[in-house]
Amino acid sequence: MQPDREPTRSTRDIGSRDRPADPVAGSLAIVSGGSSGIGLACAAQLAGMGHRVALLARDEARLARAVEAIQGDHPAAQVSGHALDVRDAAACAAAVEALVGRYGPPAWLVNSAGIAEPGLFLEQPLAAHEAQLATNYLGSLYLSHAAAPHMAAAGGGRLVFISSGAGLFGIYGYSAYAPSKFAVRGLAEVLRVELAPHGIGVTIAYPPDTRTPQLEAEQRTKPEATRRITAGGGEWEAVAVAQKVLAGALAGRFAVSPGLPTAFATLFHSLISPLLRARQRRLVAAVASQRAKD
Repeated sequence: MQPDREPTRSTRDIGSRDRPADPVAGSLAIVSGGSSGIGLACAAQLAGMGHRVALLARDEARLARAVEAIQGDHPAAQVSGHALDVRDAAACAAAVEALVGRYGPPAWLVNSAGIAEPGLFLEQPLAAHEAQLATNYLGSLYLSHAAAPHMAAAGGGRLVFISSGAGLFGIYGYSAYAPSKFAVRGLAEVLRVELAPHGIGVTIAYPPDTRTPQLEAEQRTKPEATRRITAGGGEWEAVAVAQKVLAGALAGRFAVSPGLPTAFATLFHSLISPLLRARQRRLVAAVASQRAKD
């Protein structure tokens, strides 16, 4: 499937090339958030590349459906589902150890587990902030911390982090979500340098709005001003995003930004931040004015 408003020119992947050795077919690929959305799309493509894929997610029923879907498209694929809450550090470590013990060191770890619950800072409880930080950042940290030593011992691998455009800018209504994605970006920046001598390539993706269950859930709590701020960028299909992310990782790219608007934002975010803040203030004021009239 092709994404809506896909750029007419080639998508540009921002970042330098730190390319490790190509992973061996049949080697282990671990994907968190693998039961739906971008995670599932990445898992399906890795299975199609010949990897043994381990899907991690909390819901066993959705995991079972995801495994069935991948095997339906790739009958020879070796795919398994494993119920896991990525917010549990000990459980993440145990899951990785069990998979390595059975299948060998991972060639890939795709950190795609994530949640988004927009809301206003003065209205959202601390629990909402804690939940998004725990899933989006700590989940990526826990799994990477468990998998990276095995990759290093094996001579290399690929770590992939799924961030967001909200990991580049402060966006009204995302005081809980954006910091968690900023943290993912910070972790990836450090690991890019630290793990390169061990043959481990690190890639961080900044996908545009993507048609996923997470996006549907996000719409239910998004403030009106946030809707206006984030409107107009179009939506991509998860399959198209996964293709760009994995291709970028295979090419040794650090930052992958599907779509020209996202690529531009990734490259020039420091320069355009003041313009975005000014635009947000105007839209927030317009919403407040409209409510006063109503």
